[in-house]
Amino acid sequence: MRVAVLGAGGVHKTEASIVRAVGALGHGCRLVDVVGWSRFAGSLSGRLVRYLTDAFDPEFVVLTRHAILAGEPALRALLRGRERAFWYFDLRPSEQVVALGRLAERMYVTSPSQVATFRAAGIPTVGFLPQAVDPERDTPAEAARPEDTCDASFVGSGQYPHRYAVLRAVAGVGRLQIRGPGWETAPPDLPVVGGPVYGRRFAEVVRGASISLGANAHAEQDAARASASNRMWKLLGCGGFYLGPWVEDIERFAADGRHCAWYRSPADAAERARHFLARPDERHRIAAAGRVHALRHHTYARRLELLLAGREYDLGGSASDERVVAELEQPEAGQPLDGL
Repeated sequence: MRVAVLGAGGVHKTEASIVRAVGALGHGCRLVDVVGWSRFAGSLSGRLVRYLTDAFDPEFVVLTRHAILAGEPALRALLRGRERAFWYFDLRPSEQVVALGRLAERMYVTSPSQVATFRAAGIPTVGFLPQAVDPERDTPAEAARPEDTCDASFVGSGQYPHRYAVLRAVAGVGRLQIRGPGWETAPPDLPVVGGPVYGRRFAEVVRGASISLGANAHAEQDAARASASNRMWKLLGCGGFYLGPWVEDIERFAADGRHCAWYRSPADAAERARHFLARPDERHRIAAAGRVHALRHHTYARRLELLLAGREYDLGGSASDERVVAELEQPEAGQPLDGL
């Protein structure tokens, strides 16, 4: 099968991970950098995007939110007669996102709480497909820089005050380092040590932290079923010990105390951080098992298999179901679980 991916170019973009995953499945793939062409060619970008897509003659087109920059007429023409799907990685809808979903007619969202929202907006088929680990990009660093050594690390955007309570609570029980964009106006009591980190630098930061922290950006995410940030997948791939927010059915992805750890409130995050900081052997074992589990069950190739087949990620019943728990706690056959 020939698959075209329409979105943003760049080695750190999710589109690059999708292209690698399509190739790993044995399909031919072309990335059309709609963002780059829209900047370079302006009003002609739609024609160029259509030409580059048609020249490849794909049987399937994967769109990300940036594809809308090509313009609706060009997209409508190049999608005609082709299988396609729009994979949306953010939480909240916008007018352009809805327009692209209607053009694609099939859409995947990374938060199941948004499925009904997009269906109500007139998109015929909406399914759930979380992001994943890129085995080529999300790998452990051999070593961390001395300045990265800390008890806990958080990497994420700083324009979301909802995160402050969890970060303050964990900072109260250990040395926390915060990195990412948008922290310039953060309260002075939050230990911000740097800006955005990507690729190998991100992996070094994960390596230097005893605990890699997750924190939701919005209060609505705390109540959203199976809401998982892409941060979680990258941290697991990089071999970090992940401590993240519990939501309903989050253990459909990874088991608490087996592959990672979940907290239910800022106070609980602090208590769990304190617990695992005092138990390095347990922490290392869980981190190693979490990486093996993610590489076995949660890669982009696994996700693209579902997308190309017109299927979604099956959350099934409740994660408290004994069968689900038993599946998650099965040893990963042929894979070491000790050490990083």
